[in-house]
Amino acid sequence: MRNNIEGKVVVITGASSGLGEATALYLASQGANLVLGARRADRIHALAQKLAGNSGTAIAVETDVTDREQVQRLVNAAVQTFGRVDVMINNAGLMPQSLLESLRVDDWDRMIDVNIKGVLYGIAAALPYMKDRKSGHIINVSSVAGHKVGPGGAVYSATKHAVLALSEGLRQEVKPYNIRTTVISPGAVATELPNSVTDPAIAERVHQLYEEVAIPADSFARAVAFAISQPEDIDVNEILFRPTRQVY
Repeated sequence: MRNNIEGKVVVITGASSGLGEATALYLASQGANLVLGARRADRIHALAQKLAGNSGTAIAVETDVTDREQVQRLVNAAVQTFGRVDVMINNAGLMPQSLLESLRVDDWDRMIDVNIKGVLYGIAAALPYMKDRKSGHIINVSSVAGHKVGPGGAVYSATKHAVLALSEGLRQEVKPYNIRTTVISPGAVATELPNSVTDPAIAERVHQLYEEVAIPADSFARAVAFAISQPEDIDVNEILFRPTRQVY
């Protein structure tokens, strides 16, 4: 088995672009079987076909992570197709930052629904299968913003702090089942995430930061692969990384 990745069944939410797409491409190159979930069905079906053309194995399932039944359907598809789920990557997220005084409550609700509840739904869908097999790996995606708060980022940071807390609680609770847990907190990585910022002034600042320092999305993919590839008795619980030039 190549780096403990080859043959593993990996479910990825938010797989239509950015971190999720880069991770799918990288893990497929290492021999993983991919189950891709995202709202943009055309994008994930095209990605699955691309992976199949490169001798990979992948299926695509249209998935909105704010809908628990759709997340369950995604994980069920992995089990029905490959017989199990080895790794669940709860990657889907968005970042419509704004000052609290702007009262963009709809954006707050969206972040809570995707960034927190979407992670919980992924855990809920995969955990029973992993418990039964006493094997598995759940990877949640936080952010540097889960460790630091800046003006305009209060709610986004709160959701990513929540992912850290959920991941640590999960780590402690799944010890009897031989399940591994990892939370990855990226800094500025070149993805579509800045496009989700709705406040014009903050969007300009975020785009400028990303233009100056953002690193390629495969940096995240390699972090994921590092965590998965460790021997089964090694549990890499947290990875925080930034571009070398990023101050925040």
